[in-house]
Amino acid sequence: MRDLPRGAARIFLELEVRRVKCRKCGKVAQEELEWISDNPFYTKRFAYHVGRRCRNATIKEVAKEHHLRWHTVKELDKQYMREQLEVAGTPTPRVIGIDEISVRKGHSYRIVVSDLERRIPIWFGGTDRSEKGIDQFYAFLGDKSSKNISLAVMDMWKAFRNSTERHAPEAEILFDNFHVLRHVSDALDKARRSEHARLSGKERTFIKGQKYALLSN
Repeated sequence: MRDLPRGAARIFLELEVRRVKCRKCGKVAQEELEWISDNPFYTKRFAYHVGRRCRNATIKEVAKEHHLRWHTVKELDKQYMREQLEVAGTPTPRVIGIDEISVRKGHSYRIVVSDLERRIPIWFGGTDRSEKGIDQFYAFLGDKSSKNISLAVMDMWKAFRNSTERHAPEAEILFDNFHVLRHVSDALDKARRSEHARLSGKERTFIKGQKYALLSN
C-alpha cells in the first residue's frame, strides 16, 4: 500500500471490502477489517496521518494538500481525536483552568477546561457558558475526580463559580488577574468621572485629560 500511487489505495479498498446482503431482512453488512478507518475508503494509518497534520494545519490546508474534500478530512480528524481520547482515558486533574471561546457570531460560546499542571486542554463542550454547560464537564469527570481538584482558575463568571463550588467543594477558586484588574480599572474610572463632574475651575481642569495616566498599568 505504501508504494501505490495517489488514489490507488482507494481503488484497492473498494475492490477488497466485501458486502453481503441478508436474504431475510434485506440489510447489507460490510466486511470488517481492523486496518480500515471509519471511512472505508481509507486505512487507519492514513486517518492517523491526516489527524496528525490537522494538529499543525487547518482542515482546508490538509484537504488541499491531499486532494480531499473538507468534510472527508474533518471526519478523519474526528476519528483520530476519538482514538487519542481513548488512549488518554478520563483525566484526573488537580489544577484546572475554565474559560470560554466564541465559536461563531452572535455570542455562541463553548467551554474549554484545561489541566494547568500538564498544560493541555482536557474538555470542550456545552452549548453555552451557563452553569448547566459547565455541569457537563463535572459529569464527564465524575464525582471522585471532581473532588480531587484542589485549585480552579477562572474569570469572574458566576455560573462557573457556582458549579465548581457544588461539584468540587475542596477546590480553591482563583480569579485571573485580567478580570480583576478590569473591575479595578472600571471602578477607578467611575470615581474619576464622578470627581470630574463634582469639581469646577482649576481642579476640574487638572482632572481633565488624565484618564490614560490614571488607568495605565
